[in-house]
Amino acid sequence: MFPESWQKLSAHEKYEERFKAWISPPNVRFANPEVEKSFKQRVQRIKDVVELKKPDRIPVCPNIGFFPAKYAGITAQEAMYDYQKLGAAWKKYHQDFLPDSLASCMLATPGKVFEILDYRLYRWPGRGTPPDTPYQCVEAEYMREDEYDALIRDPSAYWMRVYLPRVFGALEAWGLLPPFTDVVEMPFTGAFMVPIGMPQVQRSFEVLLEAGRAAVEWVQAAGAVDAEIMGTLGVPSVLGGFSKAPFDTLGDTLRGTRGIMLDIYRRPGKLLEALERLVPVMVELGVRTAAMSGNPMVFIPLHKGADGFLSRENFSRFYWPTLKAVLLGLIDEGLVPWVFVEGSYNQRLDFLADRDLPPGRIVWMFDQTDMVRVKEMLGGVACFAGNVPVTMLKAGTPEEVRRYVRDLIEKVAQDGGFILATGGVVDDAEPESFRAMIEAGKEYGVYR
Repeated sequence: MFPESWQKLSAHEKYEERFKAWISPPNVRFANPEVEKSFKQRVQRIKDVVELKKPDRIPVCPNIGFFPAKYAGITAQEAMYDYQKLGAAWKKYHQDFLPDSLASCMLATPGKVFEILDYRLYRWPGRGTPPDTPYQCVEAEYMREDEYDALIRDPSAYWMRVYLPRVFGALEAWGLLPPFTDVVEMPFTGAFMVPIGMPQVQRSFEVLLEAGRAAVEWVQAAGAVDAEIMGTLGVPSVLGGFSKAPFDTLGDTLRGTRGIMLDIYRRPGKLLEALERLVPVMVELGVRTAAMSGNPMVFIPLHKGADGFLSRENFSRFYWPTLKAVLLGLIDEGLVPWVFVEGSYNQRLDFLADRDLPPGRIVWMFDQTDMVRVKEMLGGVACFAGNVPVTMLKAGTPEEVRRYVRDLIEKVAQDGGFILATGGVVDDAEPESFRAMIEAGKEYGVYR
């Protein structure tokens, strides 16, 4: 897809090539020239705000969870298991509200795959949470405090032989697997294969194949729905790839919140070493997933860096340096980090305005941060988005929502570089209030 001289291109040249690919997706069949024109117009609108320009109008890109299911009258459990109902619900949402960005139905995730693998990191609708609620992470220490050296030495081997057997009940036998680096000469290869012949290991691979087939069934169904919505309505996705801050990868996935907070004080050296080790892993994750989608936007949700989680001193030492390294690594590959700044960042906006980050190459999407202060700190530096409260979409009136959107645009959007979005993920909302947000964004967001 990209020129053979890719590695010789500058970050800016890669950026332009990636947007060229995004604006003309090879796998989308547009229903007619008008739809294709709308698609290109929306992509260009987003490119303009990323580059801190004034587009024709402010893009309206709500952050969507299971709201399409709720709106269509199905449960979150049905959306995760019944792909026909999933597709019908997500099509209805886009047809009725016509936002400027696709809410991919892949975010509903495949319950069947998790069930086959006996996934223990999450509980999901009908499997630990009520059928009409979103999935929930189960906090625990999936990596022990004495395993930092193993993680630092070889993250891939640690993931395969230690972490996966703990979070997937069906893969517990992978703890018996030797490192693949044992295969160095013929005399050692026979011994390497012995654990793979054990019945419990063979059964784990059979289950893995079953899960893989279920995943292909899901991605084909969900991908077809997404492509149909893009092809008939001209709505592009703004989430191409994904990655995470190294601190969140370690804190969410491995050590748990309690574990990583204790590590800050009990083993800060090992924690810092592990965070550094995860930087190239997270950059590669973002580059690879964005390349698969042909979309340069890389979604990064921030979890444990908010004002209420870390002191400013600990944020400066443990959270920001490796997050910044991941952002720079992605930007250097011509990608645009789309960073979901969950919670409040009022005490650390100066970090986000870091002069080492090139202007016009990041989107910061805010949840509860003061948007006027955001404008003061990031205006002319980086595109920012947010922060219509999801609580208002459920408990407020349509007129209250319209006023909030109008005031927000008047206060922070005059100079461009702004995207109207919800502050949090929308799983539930009153349809008329949600519609009021979309319509107010399109009405008051026109630049004249």
